[in-house]
Amino acid sequence: MVAGKVFFSVSMSLDGYLAPESPDELMGQQWMELQQWVFPTRFFRENLGLGEGGDEGIDNDVARHAFERTGVSIMGKRMFEAGEHSWPEDAPFHTPVFVVTHEQREPWQRAGGTTFHFVNDGVEAALDRAREVAGDRDVRISGGAALIVEYLNAGLVDEFSIALSPVLFGKGIRLFDGVDDSTIALEQVASASSRRVTHLTYAVRRR
Repeated sequence: MVAGKVFFSVSMSLDGYLAPESPDELMGQQWMELQQWVFPTRFFRENLGLGEGGDEGIDNDVARHAFERTGVSIMGKRMFEAGEHSWPEDAPFHTPVFVVTHEQREPWQRAGGTTFHFVNDGVEAALDRAREVAGDRDVRISGGAALIVEYLNAGLVDEFSIALSPVLFGKGIRLFDGVDDSTIALEQVASASSRRVTHLTYAVRRR
């Protein structure tokens, strides 16, 4: 069996931010503007059970492709804690999710095939467990930014996609803070634009 790729796919502001600084602002106006490209899509409506309708096109294709290729997701504690109280009971992952944390906790099963597993021994252990479950499908590093950078610096990311939104944050959590540029090289492999956002895809190489 051929192992799938490890990737991340995120929205980023034009000035390089992934999220507001405070978790309390995660569903605030800036974050909503950052994600505005995905809300009108047919895929978004289907995935959250909002009914029929929605836009087709490049934005819908990008969102659907990222979801369909994902066999397992990995996220950090901060992202999980922000989402734990805001995701619907039928959480939008529909796969196993491994949460990298120091907290010891039993698996948390949700509707729709999403079960959160809590991993206490680091990013590589989480990835090993994720790969066992994912089989030949891909592993998605969902976030947040610090966890993405940790996987990048460890040489464990194969590719990533950024939806570059026409939004300026000015402050917050930068996507690439702390990245080891001496060991990472990028190759742009795709780009596409809609009227809402620009989609960029890069392969990750070791220098």
